[in-house]
Amino acid sequence: MPDRPFITGGPLLGRSPRGAVAIGVVLLAALIPVPGLYTATGGTMEEGFMLYFPELVKQGKVPNVDFLHLYGPGALHVLAGWYEVFGNTLAAERTFGLLQNLGIIFAVYAIVRPWGRIAAAGAGVVAVIIIMTAIGLQAMAWHGALALGLWTVVFAVRARHLNPSAHRWLPWAATGLLAGLALSYRPDAVIGIGLAVGVVAWRDKGDAYRPLLGGAAVGLIPMWIHIVMAGIGPSIRGMVLDPVFELRPGRELPSPPSWNAIDGFLLRVVEFFPPWWELPALGAPRQLFLWFFGMIAAAIAIPAWAWWRRRRGDDTSGTLVLLAAGLFALGILGQGLQRPDSTHMAWVTIASWPLLVPVVIDVVRTLRPSVQWRSASVSAIAAVAVLMFVVCPFYTYRQYVLATRVTAGDLPDPFPVNRDDKTFYFGDIRAADSMQQAIDDLDQWSRPGESLIVGPYDLSRTYYSESFVYWMFPELEAGTYFIEMDPGVADAPDSGLAEEVADADWVLLTRYWVDWNEPNISGRSRSQAPNEVIADRFCLVGNYVDAYVTLYRNCGPGNGVGVSPAEVDGTTPAERVGAR
Repeated sequence: MPDRPFITGGPLLGRSPRGAVAIGVVLLAALIPVPGLYTATGGTMEEGFMLYFPELVKQGKVPNVDFLHLYGPGALHVLAGWYEVFGNTLAAERTFGLLQNLGIIFAVYAIVRPWGRIAAAGAGVVAVIIIMTAIGLQAMAWHGALALGLWTVVFAVRARHLNPSAHRWLPWAATGLLAGLALSYRPDAVIGIGLAVGVVAWRDKGDAYRPLLGGAAVGLIPMWIHIVMAGIGPSIRGMVLDPVFELRPGRELPSPPSWNAIDGFLLRVVEFFPPWWELPALGAPRQLFLWFFGMIAAAIAIPAWAWWRRRRGDDTSGTLVLLAAGLFALGILGQGLQRPDSTHMAWVTIASWPLLVPVVIDVVRTLRPSVQWRSASVSAIAAVAVLMFVVCPFYTYRQYVLATRVTAGDLPDPFPVNRDDKTFYFGDIRAADSMQQAIDDLDQWSRPGESLIVGPYDLSRTYYSESFVYWMFPELEAGTYFIEMDPGVADAPDSGLAEEVADADWVLLTRYWVDWNEPNISGRSRSQAPNEVIADRFCLVGNYVDAYVTLYRNCGPGNGVGVSPAEVDGTTPAERVGAR
C-alpha cells in the first residue's frame, strides 16, 4: 500500500495539477444538484427547528430548559452566529448545510488519498451520492458531527506520522479541538470518535495526550457553557434520558427492516408518489432490507481488513487511517440500527461505503499483484457503484437525478409557503395551500408578544409538528417547551403540555400526518388533557382546505368549540363547529 503525502503532512492538492482535477471532479459532482436542493421540500419539523432554535439561543433561551432539544448545543451556537452574519433565511441555513456536506465529502477524499487520486475522487463521488441525497442541504447537527468526526481522523493520523522533531503538539491539539466540537454537536458520536482517536493515539501517548485533551476541552466549550446555563440535571435529561429512554420507544423501527413493507411513515409517504425512475430495481422495502445488512457488513469489514493488514506488518499511514475511519463508522452504527430508514442508514454508510474503494483496491492487489493501480482503482469504484445501484438506487441515484432535473429546469420547484422574506417548500399542493392560508390569517390577527403552539390535530398523539411556523413568526412567543414534538415525550400525562395550551393565545393544528402508523408506540393515544383544553377554551379562527390546517384562538374557559379533537371520527373540531 502506498503512503501518500497528504496523510504524512503534505498539501491536500499535492504538487501536480492532477490533484486539482481530482478535487474538481468531486466538487462538480457535489454542485450539480445544488440549485434543485435549495428549493427542495424540507422537513417541516427537523429543518424547522434548525431554523428556529438558533434564534432562541440568540434571545438567551436555553436548550433543555426553555425548549426541548435532544442533541448537543454546538450546532445551535454555530448556526446562531451564522444567521447573525448571513440572515435567518432558508437559503442561509441550506448554505450552511451545503458546507457541512462538503466537509464530509472532502474528509472522505482525504482519508482515501493514500490510494491515489483516482481512488480518492471515486470515493468522494460515492460520498456525494450518499450524503447529498439523504436530507439534501438541511443543516442537521448529525451532518456537522460527521464532518468534524471524519476530519478528526485525518488530523489524528497526520499527527501520528509527522516527523518526531516537528511540532507535533499542534496537529494533536487540532485533533482534540475537532473531536470536542463534534461531540458538542452530537454527544452520541462519542463511541465512534473515541475508538478512532484512541487507536491512533494509544501508542503515541507521550506526544499526544496532553495537547489532545487540551484541544478537546476547548472544542467542548459550547457544552461547558450549556451545562452551566442549563444545569447538570436538565442537560442529562435533555441529551441522555429523553432521547435514549423516553423517545426511543416511539421512534425506533424494526431491525432488520421489513421485507415487504416500509416501516417508517414519512418514507412511506414519499414512496407513495415515487419520483421518475424507469430502470429495473428491487422494490423500495427490499432495498432497505439489503441496505441494512450492507451497512453492518461494511462497518465490520473495513476495520477488520485494516487490522489484518497491520498485523501482517503494513504500518503505513494508509492502513492506520483506514483502521481509524473504519472504527469511527463502526462506532456510529447504532444510529442506523435503532431506526433503519433511508436517512439514518445513509448517515452511517457515508462513513463506511466510500471506504470500500480502498479495501477493494487492497484485495485486488493482494490477490493479483500484477494489476496496475489505475485498473484496481477503476474496478473498485465500479464495484461500489454497482453495489449502490443494486442495493439502494431509489434512495441515492434516483434522488440525485431528481434534484439534478430540478436544477436543469426539467422539473418544477416544490410549492412555496411565504411570509415576508421567509419561504419554506412543500411537496403537496393542498398542504401548501392550507398552510399559506393559515399563515396569512395568523399574520393578520396575531399581535407581537402573543404566544403560539403548533402541533398535530390530536395532541394526545404528538408524532410530529410543523415547527417551521415558529420561525416564520419571530414576533410571537413559542407557547410550549415541545417545539419539537415526539411521541412519549410531549404527549406524556406529566409533560405539562395541557397547561401550556391553556396559557397560549394561538394554536395551529395540522392533519398532514393523520394516518401516522409505525411499528412502535407512536400511534398510541396518551394524555387527552391538551385536547380537552382546546375544546374548553379555544374558538375557531379558520379551517383551511378541508381542515388540513385549523387555527384557534384562546377565548377563555367555557368559550371553546366544545369538542375534543380525539372525540371526533373523521372530522376536526373546526368541521364540527361548521356543522353547528
